[in-house]
Amino acid sequence: MFVCNLKLNSSFMFKILLAVIVFIVICLCGIIGFRLYKASTKDLGDGINNNDITQLTPQNYATILQTVHDDMDTYVGQKIKFSGFVYRVYDLDQEQFVLGRNMIISSDFQSVVVGFLCHYKDALQFRDSIWVELEGKITKGTYHGSDMPILEVTKIKEIEKPNDEYVYPPDENYIPTSVIL
Repeated sequence: MFVCNLKLNSSFMFKILLAVIVFIVICLCGIIGFRLYKASTKDLGDGINNNDITQLTPQNYATILQTVHDDMDTYVGQKIKFSGFVYRVYDLDQEQFVLGRNMIISSDFQSVVVGFLCHYKDALQFRDSIWVELEGKITKGTYHGSDMPILEVTKIKEIEKPNDEYVYPPDENYIPTSVIL
């Protein structure tokens, strides 16, 4: 018969337990720090590629729209392609319109119109609410005294209303406001 006699020292066990807890806390802090860093330098995945025409989809539409508005100078000259409906407000020039999409802002499908301000010399040939697909180049302009990205339209064609006409907020941190454009 084999008998093992193990003598435990309580202060030694306390030190080992404390070391394990400190190690776990350091690992957790490292993981959290890495995720925060990764989130702050996040690539859009379907985001803007400065070499090609970027296709906006219902999934990446609002994210790219927000990214371009937040850092406009980086994206001036970038070509994008997307579809939406012609939307006009009373104070736009005859050569301007917003290529809009309805963005879902709540679980009961309330929505707001979001989109790029577009400049096209023959803009009046497209009436409000007509769905179009366009290509254009992002330029820097002003609207009500504020800098704003304006899309110079290079190609435009009328299309049928798509099955998925809604776009979704940029991420889970989006908070809708009561400000109307």
